[in-house]
Amino acid sequence: MKEARGIRNNNPMNIRKGCNWKGERPVQTDKAFEEFTSMEYGIRAGFKLMCNHINGFGGKRPKANTIAKLIRVWAPPVENKTDKYIDFVAEHAGIQASDIININDVELMVRIARAMSFFECGVWLDKGLFYSAWLLK
Repeated sequence: MKEARGIRNNNPMNIRKGCNWKGERPVQTDKAFEEFTSMEYGIRAGFKLMCNHINGFGGKRPKANTIAKLIRVWAPPVENKTDKYIDFVAEHAGIQASDIININDVELMVRIARAMSFFECGVWLDKGLFYSAWLLK
């Protein structure tokens, strides 16, 4: 069985191209999705992008500060099973889809990101990778 694209790219949250991220592979072969030198850098980028969406990019966009809002911008219904994605992440995060996400709650952020990664790639990554990624500057 072929490894999921997000795993091959060290980008388990399947971040699309568009930013210069810390830890990007110097040579990018995937035309649509970012590629990182390590899984931790890919997860770090996922956390950064999650926080930006949750905070509304500093007032430039509406806040996506609930799981329902976050997943709707992360994985729009035109190309995803967004409602299933929302339900899955809320269940594994242990909060309601409409609850406000506290980005200072590391445990919650790890549960959300880990569930998103599983939904994107079909593989449960070790929690330790998420904690290591959270600590990367």
